[in-house]
Amino acid sequence: MAKLYVVGTPIGNLGDITYRAVETLRSVDFVCAEDTRVTAKLLNYLEIKKPLVSHHEHNKKPSCDVITARILNGENCAIVTDAGMPCISDPGEDLVRYCAKHGVEVVVVPGPSAAISALAISGLSTAKFSFQGFLSVSKRSRYEQLGQAASIPDTLIFYEAPHKLCDTLSDMLKYFGDRKISLCREITKLHEEVLRMTISEAVEYYKTVSPRGEYVLIVEGNTQQADEAVTLEAAVLQAKELSDKGMRKSDAAKQVAKLTGFSKGDIYSALIASEE
Repeated sequence: MAKLYVVGTPIGNLGDITYRAVETLRSVDFVCAEDTRVTAKLLNYLEIKKPLVSHHEHNKKPSCDVITARILNGENCAIVTDAGMPCISDPGEDLVRYCAKHGVEVVVVPGPSAAISALAISGLSTAKFSFQGFLSVSKRSRYEQLGQAASIPDTLIFYEAPHKLCDTLSDMLKYFGDRKISLCREITKLHEEVLRMTISEAVEYYKTVSPRGEYVLIVEGNTQQADEAVTLEAAVLQAKELSDKGMRKSDAAKQVAKLTGFSKGDIYSALIASEE
């Protein structure tokens, strides 16, 4: 029976391709890619000629049908992304889920990962970490994600584009406080750079330096020990801080309720009363 192969590709340096990945790309009947132009360059470098099928965020539903049907009809397929492991903050996730649902065997061919590579050289704790991916472009969802991540004790990993970096650093300073951060850009590429500093230092640094390249941000987790007994007054203050930063009062109350054990209703009522 034909299979779907999830193939990791280099995140920058083409020399990082694995022997198994090359063998797999040579053996499959077709390759589906996030951007066929990017993948065509890789295949040309490897001297591999295969039909390419586009599978990205805007066509993933119909392409899942087409790709899965071809595999069920006996064609082996490899899915790749522009760089790194497919399916991580990537529409390949939907194809894997769709194939599994329809009984197609999915095989992983591991390769480089920007998140893990950046974590390894960050200088921050690697014992436990939480991959957050890209922050939402919606302000409300963005602030909710940052509010939830603020209490996580594990090292945090984010992806960010250069044109959004300054705003993201400013938001992180508001929600996380001044923690240690490692900013890794262009990993394995010619202009690879790793900056280790605090979030406030990063905010100041990028006031005079223009961000360039794709970034992986490794942020120190919440190392403050929680109080054994949090009062309702303290819980309301936490909710007010989130509300002042743009989160809806009901969402702020819900978030703080999860952290403190007080009911959402009690926090919300007290929050409203404190502003009257």
